[in-house]
Amino acid sequence: MTLETLELQTEANPSASIIVLHGLGADGHDFEPVCQALDLRPLLAGGTGLRFVLPHAPVIPVTINGGYPMRAWYDIRDAALDQREDPEGLRRSQAAVEALIEREIERGVAPERIVLMGFSQGCAMSLLTGLRYGKRLAGLVGLSGYLPLLATTEAERSAANQATPLFLAHGRNDAVVPLARAQAAHEELLRLGYTVQWQDYAMGHEVHPDEIEALEAWLLRVLG
Repeated sequence: MTLETLELQTEANPSASIIVLHGLGADGHDFEPVCQALDLRPLLAGGTGLRFVLPHAPVIPVTINGGYPMRAWYDIRDAALDQREDPEGLRRSQAAVEALIEREIERGVAPERIVLMGFSQGCAMSLLTGLRYGKRLAGLVGLSGYLPLLATTEAERSAANQATPLFLAHGRNDAVVPLARAQAAHEELLRLGYTVQWQDYAMGHEVHPDEIEALEAWLLRVLG
């Protein structure tokens, strides 16, 4: 599966990439305003050119929405999210996201200069893929999401990204992905020895200005 992408970049040959995975029913354009809102000028002043890669998920039937076809990284079969998961769909999208990372490497960006970031379903794919990817990445970002296939993470994770920093943020009033699911991911990642910056906000299933500010500071650290 080859993903179509939207790209934003600061120069012709960037030295760092941020791959941003959207949520259910959206597309790559959904997070374009967030990418533009991130103030990463200190990186640019230091000579780091940036490329944002915003892929569009494939269109598939989604069970929880009555089988209606929409852009989705995998099927959601149960509102509980951790019940009746779609491992085949998850693995298929994992391979597609890994191909995006490999394409950035082929374009001259070192893997340790690539951040994998996602919102909601995109958060799930960012964590699923990044923890299992065989080359060291700069960082993993999970916004308003959870860790799918949680029970297999310990056995399947790659040692290459054991020391990779993670940024997790969630709304305390999120009615789409309950806070408990994000907290379960956070607790499991801490148990496995990962370095996680956790943020929660008085918001629903959305992006908060304070969240963008915290993410900016974190990105400046991991890519600086």
